[in-house]
Amino acid sequence: MTEISKRFLEQLIETPSPSGDEVAVQRLWIDYVKGFAHQIETDGVGNVMAAVNPEKPFKVMLAGHCDEIAFMVSHIDGEGYIYITKAGGINPKVALGMNVQILGHKGMLKGVVGVKPQHKGGPKDKIEMSDLYIDCGAATKAEVEAYVTIGDYVIYDTTYEYLLNDRIVGRGLDNRTGAFIVAEVLRRVADQNPNVAVYAVSTVNEETNMGGAYFAASHINPTMAIACDVSFATDHPEMSPKESGAVALGKGPILSKGAPINKKINQLLEAAATTHNIPLQYELTPGSTGTDADRMRLTGKGVPVALVSLPLRYMHAPCEVASMKDIENEIELLVQMIMSLEGTESLNPLDEFKF
Repeated sequence: MTEISKRFLEQLIETPSPSGDEVAVQRLWIDYVKGFAHQIETDGVGNVMAAVNPEKPFKVMLAGHCDEIAFMVSHIDGEGYIYITKAGGINPKVALGMNVQILGHKGMLKGVVGVKPQHKGGPKDKIEMSDLYIDCGAATKAEVEAYVTIGDYVIYDTTYEYLLNDRIVGRGLDNRTGAFIVAEVLRRVADQNPNVAVYAVSTVNEETNMGGAYFAASHINPTMAIACDVSFATDHPEMSPKESGAVALGKGPILSKGAPINKKINQLLEAAATTHNIPLQYELTPGSTGTDADRMRLTGKGVPVALVSLPLRYMHAPCEVASMKDIENEIELLVQMIMSLEGTESLNPLDEFKF
C-alpha cells in the first residue's frame, strides 16, 4: 500500500459520512479515483460508480458502502439539551459520556452525551435511546438553534489511531474500509488491462436501508457482484467462536457461505487465494448476509453475488479495530481474482447439466 493510498484511508475515516448524508466522503472518493478510472458516474441517491474497461461485456461490480452509523437530532429542550434518535444500528449503552460532533446546518457543534455520575448511582441498567441527551454547553434552546435544527446528524467525535501489530482503530471502519478497498482494487487493475469491466462503487445508505446498492446494481447490470464489507472478529473476550465462528484479526479476509452466495464466485476467489498464498477465513450466512450483497442479488434477473468481509472488532462501537494486513490481503485477493478472469466464465450453477 502506498503512502498516498494509506492517507486516503485516513481521510475517509476523518470525514463524516452519516447514513443519508454521504456527500462529503463521496467528494473525497471521487477525487481519489478520478486519476485512474476510465469512467465515473453518480446517481440520484448519491452512489459513485467508477469503472475500468466499461465497454467489456463481462462486468464485475465491487461495492463498499461509505456511510457510517449516526444519530439524528429529534428534540431540543428549553435549557438547550439535545435529544437524539438512531440513524443505523447504534447501541445507546456505549454512547454514554462520549464526545460527539453535531453536524449542524450552520456549522459543526461539539457536545458530550450526558451520563449520571457513579457517585449518584450511575446510569440505569437498561439504557434506551430516549435516555440519551447531548450537552453542548448551551443554556437556552435559542443558543442551540443558532447552529442546530431537527434532523441534523450527530457522530462520535473520534478519529483514527494505530495500535500494535499493524492494527488500526477508528470511527466507522464499518465501512469506510470497504469503500477504500474497492477504490484500491480499481487503482491496481487499471493499468493491467483486465479482460473484464470492473466497477468500483462507493454505495450509500447501507446502514439504514441498503437502497444505494440496489440502485447501483440496477444501473450497472453486473455479471457478478461482490460486496466488500466487515464482519465480526471473534478473537476477543466475550465473543464465542462456537456461536459466531472462529475469525481473527490478521488471519485474512472472510468469505461468506450460504444461500445468497454464488459458489462459483467463491471458487474463483479461493483459487486466487491458493495461487497467491492469501489466507482466507469463513463465515456462514444461511439466509441473508445483512449487507449490500442482499440487495444487489435481487436486481435485474438476479445477480450472482459473493461477500468478502474484513474482520472487525467492536462493530458499531465509537472505535472499531481492524488489521492493515487484512486490508492489504483483501485488496490483493480481489485484484488477483479479477485478473484471472477470461470474461467467458459462466456463474450458472446448472451449466454442467445437459437438457
